[in-house]
Amino acid sequence: MGDPVVIGFVVYLVVVLVVGLATVRLTRSLADYLLAGRKLGPWLVAFSERASGESAWLLIGLPGVALMSGFGGLWPAIGCTFGIFCSWTFVARRLREQTEAYDAITLPEFFEKRYNDESHAIRWVATLIIVFFFTLYVAAQFLGAGKVLNAAFGITPLQGMLIGAAIILFYTIMGGFFAVVWTDFFQGLIMIFTLAVLPIAGLIYLGGFGPLLEKVGAVNPRLLALGTADTTLGLVMGAIGGLGIGLGYVGQPHLLVRFMAIRDPKELRQGSLIATWWALIAFYGAVGIGIVGLAMFGQSLADQEQIMPMVARALMPAGIVGIMISGAIAAMMSTADSQLLVSTSAITEDIYHGLVNKDAPQKRLVLYSRLATVAVGVVAFILALGAERLVYDLVLYAWGGLGAAFGPPLLFTLWSKRTTKAGVLAGMLVGAGSVIVWNNISILSGFVYELVPGFLLSTLAVWLVSGMTRSR
Repeated sequence: MGDPVVIGFVVYLVVVLVVGLATVRLTRSLADYLLAGRKLGPWLVAFSERASGESAWLLIGLPGVALMSGFGGLWPAIGCTFGIFCSWTFVARRLREQTEAYDAITLPEFFEKRYNDESHAIRWVATLIIVFFFTLYVAAQFLGAGKVLNAAFGITPLQGMLIGAAIILFYTIMGGFFAVVWTDFFQGLIMIFTLAVLPIAGLIYLGGFGPLLEKVGAVNPRLLALGTADTTLGLVMGAIGGLGIGLGYVGQPHLLVRFMAIRDPKELRQGSLIATWWALIAFYGAVGIGIVGLAMFGQSLADQEQIMPMVARALMPAGIVGIMISGAIAAMMSTADSQLLVSTSAITEDIYHGLVNKDAPQKRLVLYSRLATVAVGVVAFILALGAERLVYDLVLYAWGGLGAAFGPPLLFTLWSKRTTKAGVLAGMLVGAGSVIVWNNISILSGFVYELVPGFLLSTLAVWLVSGMTRSR
């Protein structure tokens, strides 16, 4: 008999690879490869949106944050669940209806057609922002795969990165959006199982909530509060930064494309209920894993982002550990595949098909999409090799850039008829630029998470420039 952990992980890999092969025949056009032909039901859309929305940072990064900050890790959980609710409430249906009305299958294409931008400036700017930040985002997922497989199986981080990257590229290339969505559904089930079961097992092991609090307090009494900063201002800005993560949900292209793919806009209401309940269980479970790990192991770990597999190995039978390790890999894969696909759409649909060869046959477009997927994956892998930042930090940087660049312009586009092309373009440039600048100035990045000022400045730019360029 082999190692049950290895067996559980291998079974998971076989399932996702079979899905990739099984969905090849469903991908006949670029719309199939990038949007599944708008044929998806609410359960698939909700689970896919949630699984792809919560990457390595949910099972690796957020538990690590809770390990180091205690109950202060609840602020990101609160902000994210509220952001998910707002995205499904204020964006989903209007985006689905309007993208179909304009016959758009990508976000840059939608903006261009909505504002009749014959200069293609919006398409170019949006595409460059997507490719830049998503390449970093995918690199973070590969880096996370290396950490988890290193902690679980003792292989080197490089070997783990190679395994994770190879699997993701295979099924994304083969099946496109159909493969991504169906694997997301399966991966979402494993993720929610891990995040629901592991904190409960930890509470039982520690003897209940009271003993948990005692052990956490013994490490550092500050960890029992909703922040560990020395000053009131530090506590407030930490809370704002954590809550501010939720602002990003309305501007993430790999999540917005899920809303565009549902078969009937009316089914988005059911999807929103499914997604919200998934988020409530998942985020508080992730914080719970970190706090349980804090009570069990303290803060002496060499790498805080390996706490989830350590807790799993300490508490669960080997076979279940294999499933939970698969859950962590699933979190990375379900996000990386979606981001690869959106980056591919930016290159193939928004640049090649939209600007270079509008009459290209569908088979050629699908082939070029697959080649673009490989190219982005290779670049992301090279970046991951040289990454010195935590997965959590890399993800938040990319998340902030995308959220600030696209969130305000999209909200104004969907809800205000007074928004102009120049306003949208200004919002994208100011949002992305301010996040990049803020993140790279240490005194600013240490003050508050860059998405917060980036989102506010982008909002101001859209409003002011639209007002100045609107026809009287």
